[in-house]
Amino acid sequence: MEERWSTEHVLSLAPDAASQKAAGKLSAPAPWSGTGTDGTALWGECKGSGRTPYRTAIELATPAYQCSCPSRKFPCKHALGLLLLWSGTPEAVPAGEPADWVAEWLASRQERAEKRVKEQPDPEAARRRAEKRGARVAAGAAELRLRLADRVRHGLADQSTAGPWEEVAARMVDAQAPGLATRVRELDALPQERLLEEYALLHLLATAATRLDELPAELAATVRTRVGYTVEATEVLAGPTVRDRWLVLGSRDTSDDRLVTRRIWLRGAKTGRFALLLSFGRPGQAPVLALPTGHLVEAELAYHPGAHPLRATLGERFGAPEPGPADPPAGLTVAEAVAGYGTAVADDPWLESRPTVLDGVVPVHAPDGWFLTDGHHTVPVRTSTVPEAALWRLAAVSTGRPLTVFGEYGHQGFAPVTAWAAGRRPVGLTTA
Repeated sequence: MEERWSTEHVLSLAPDAASQKAAGKLSAPAPWSGTGTDGTALWGECKGSGRTPYRTAIELATPAYQCSCPSRKFPCKHALGLLLLWSGTPEAVPAGEPADWVAEWLASRQERAEKRVKEQPDPEAARRRAEKRGARVAAGAAELRLRLADRVRHGLADQSTAGPWEEVAARMVDAQAPGLATRVRELDALPQERLLEEYALLHLLATAATRLDELPAELAATVRTRVGYTVEATEVLAGPTVRDRWLVLGSRDTSDDRLVTRRIWLRGAKTGRFALLLSFGRPGQAPVLALPTGHLVEAELAYHPGAHPLRATLGERFGAPEPGPADPPAGLTVAEAVAGYGTAVADDPWLESRPTVLDGVVPVHAPDGWFLTDGHHTVPVRTSTVPEAALWRLAAVSTGRPLTVFGEYGHQGFAPVTAWAAGRRPVGLTTA
């Protein structure tokens, strides 16, 4: 029997709250006809305001969506409604063979995927582009070092010559170093007591960017990532892969004016390795990749290079996600988490945080903020990344008893993502 997705997981795919509400109205059988599933895809026709119903199809593994409606949101309310119908009323989506229009769409997706695999880039052209970009990045990094040194030379308290950093950030974009640009933009918002620390880290990164050929391979890969170099998924998957049954620890969506970014954290059941999957979508469109928290996914992952490889690309999957173990994942004490972060920073000085599972912690709300304590040590909660309502939900789940909490721990504190209470399903903490 195929595993149906939970309502919470389906709604997490929605691009906004309005889409969630609209999908709820389409989650009953009444507006649907011709629905079906073959275990890998769903399809159906939804009655709209016109004569012709909207044809909706969903490929579950990715997932991917197709709908004949004019909506610019992705997935649209019809795709979400069909998923909710399949999840909540299985008998309304019977097993069967795909309709012709569904089979054509699935076949075209398979054909495009095979074509991408066969396409081979020109290695000589790639080498020339890499050399040209390397020279531009090095020039931009050298200019950034001079700008930082000039600010320090005049004194951090002297604002007479200190203009906004946006102009410098634009220069880093021109130099094809978006990672440097992002860190530069953040300088204007930093309190003065943190400026010297960030100047030093940024100067160190810029220096390393001008000396990539002299660095050990793993450190050079880390610097490239921090500077903003990207590696194509096909190139990553061409290297070594790790097959495991990966527990989905949680996910978080963040957005700006240009992009919606979804972070999905995994941990291997056999290897114990953490992995971070990234998926992106345009405003109004949810990222394509979605995996249900607390489930196990057997798959191959390919890690991006670095001193502490974490980001990974999802390769071949072997079956649909399955419910994970009833017990929460094994975790660390607060002291062990702090020590682990310290070790990682020694290899990657620019590491803001790392995925961490804390075991036996209790959330505490104090006048000066939220904390997690295991009775021996306490860590502050990074409330800037977690809605206040989600933290009160965490307290309600705990009721004063110890929990297992997954999140990111770093020098600014712990950002909780998911919590497990004894005998209960995992609770996501990334939304209000």
